[in-house]
Amino acid sequence: MRTPVEDLARQGQSPWVDYLSRPFLREGGLDRLVGQGVLGVTSNPTIFQGAMAKGQAYDDQLREVLREHDDPKEIFLALAVEDIRAACDRLRPVFERSGSRRDGWVSLEVDPRLAYDTAATVAEAVRLHELVARPNLMVKIPGTEPGLPAIEETVARGVPVNVTLLFSLRRHRHAAEAYLRGLRRFLATGGDPHRMASVASFFVSRVDTEADRRLRESGGHEDLLGTLAVANARLAYRTFLEVFDGPEWTDLAAAGAAPQWCLWASTSMKDETRPDVFYVEQLIGPETVVTMPPETVDAFVDHGVVADRLAGGMAEADRTLERFANAGVDYDDVVAVLEREGVEKFSTAYRELSEGIAAKRDHLRTV
Repeated sequence: MRTPVEDLARQGQSPWVDYLSRPFLREGGLDRLVGQGVLGVTSNPTIFQGAMAKGQAYDDQLREVLREHDDPKEIFLALAVEDIRAACDRLRPVFERSGSRRDGWVSLEVDPRLAYDTAATVAEAVRLHELVARPNLMVKIPGTEPGLPAIEETVARGVPVNVTLLFSLRRHRHAAEAYLRGLRRFLATGGDPHRMASVASFFVSRVDTEADRRLRESGGHEDLLGTLAVANARLAYRTFLEVFDGPEWTDLAAAGAAPQWCLWASTSMKDETRPDVFYVEQLIGPETVVTMPPETVDAFVDHGVVADRLAGGMAEADRTLERFANAGVDYDDVVAVLEREGVEKFSTAYRELSEGIAAKRDHLRTV
């Protein structure tokens, strides 16, 4: 009997899990979710910070790494790369049978503290790709303004990219265009289009969190609560359909290139008064990816309802954005704040991760 997660794939949507840790790999957590239909893995600094700060799962390797490295970032990369490689290897059969090249990917993020430094982001993306040395690795690059040329350059160098921290429709379109430019450059130098793929990670729940906060502060308009995030994502999907179905895309597709799919990120429900799988159910549609934390995967397996709901609400989505503007909620400011806070949150997690590794390093050297 198929699970609802497996039914997502039958609708053309790839379900990925947004979590990775050594216990999760070694104790069968990833295997269990793959058995339920999960087809990819994403990670971020916050996830690794939580995983490495708890328990002793990394201590044995850490002792070995300390013989060669003292810098907390280099220590982190040595630890993280082992987990990423293991996940890539576990998903390699999925990757090999994925004719669309949408499935079987594992994502590792560049240091988010580089989010506003184009050259440093490119250098780290290439370095991570070489360190992991797996064909089904995607390197995550924040979709900031300086991140856009980094996306183009990284793709041009043959590195698959997961564009992360996208909130804005304008920035999403620019990220898609950066991918196209990089792809053209990659193919012009003889690159194999079948090696290249990209996703655009469009964040969902945080949009409602910020927009709803502003609505409540201004008073009234309660009918708009919890409506902006889905509308925003649906309009991002419209951007995808426009960019990857036009004359500029036709020759790239004919050469065997894959489009940059929308990936719905931040899909766990933050509002306890609403259904826990609401965002997942509302954004089901073909040629997309959805990434969920393990608890949301489990909830969707238990009671998720699968139906194609993504493309049907475009006109209503336009009206929703108009209604927020009429209510005094500045969309451009909302998404700008979310991008800035997203970079800050991941940067803080990366800094705390480095501090935790340094503390554990110092402790292990005294015992």
